[in-house]
Amino acid sequence: MSQDQDIPSIGGGFHATHATGKADPHQPDSFAFDAESEAQIAKIVARYPEGKQASAVIPLLYLVQRQMRRQTGSAWVPRAGMDAVAARLGMPPIRVYEVATFYLMFNTRPIGTHHLQVCGTTPCWLRGSDEVLRACKDAGELKGYGDTSADGMFTLTEVECLGGCVNAPILQVDDDYYEDLDYESTVRLIEALKRGEKPQPGSVIGRQTSAPEGGPLTLLDVPGSQGTEKV
Repeated sequence: MSQDQDIPSIGGGFHATHATGKADPHQPDSFAFDAESEAQIAKIVARYPEGKQASAVIPLLYLVQRQMRRQTGSAWVPRAGMDAVAARLGMPPIRVYEVATFYLMFNTRPIGTHHLQVCGTTPCWLRGSDEVLRACKDAGELKGYGDTSADGMFTLTEVECLGGCVNAPILQVDDDYYEDLDYESTVRLIEALKRGEKPQPGSVIGRQTSAPEGGPLTLLDVPGSQGTEKV
C-alpha cells in the first residue's frame, strides 16, 4: 500500500485523505516524540529481546496518544504518530496501522477533552446503563454516540465490556472507571469535569472494591480463636 493511499479502517479507523483527494485537515504533517515520551520509550523497548522490538507497538501507541493529549488537549493517534512508532521499532507502517485501527482504545480521530465511554453490555444494561447514557447526553450536551460537544469538552463513545461488571453500570472517563452510577451521579460527575475537577475514580456509592453494598459479609471473625476476634 502506498503511503499516499487511504488506510483501511477496522473498528472506526481513519483515512489519510478525503474522497476528494485533499489532505485530511485533522492529520498533522509530522510527529516527533517529546522528552517525556523518549524517556518512557527507552524503558519500554528494553523489556523485549533484540529483534523483538515490534512487541512494543501497543505501549508506544499509547505514548503517542498521551503525548497528543499533553500537546493538543485531545488524546488521539495521528497517522504521523503511527509512522513514528513504525520507524522507531523498525517495522512496516502498515503493521502499526493494523494495530491502531483494530483496538478501540486508540482514537484515530481527534476527540474532546474528556472521553466518555459508556459500557452498554448486558450487566451494565441490566443495572441502568441507559440512564448513564441519558445523563451523558443531557449534561454533556451530546446528541449520541460518536458526537463531540460543541465546546469540545466531551466525546461520547459506546464500548464493550469494561470488566467491572460487579460494580455496574460503568462509565470510563479517559483512563479512569466510575462505578455504581445512576442518572444523578453521572450528571454530578460531568458537571465536576466541566468545572475542571477530577472526582475520585471508583464506586460513587463508596463500595469497598467489589464487596457487597454496605461492606464485606465474609471473613468477619477468625475461626478457632478464643472468643470471637474481629478482623
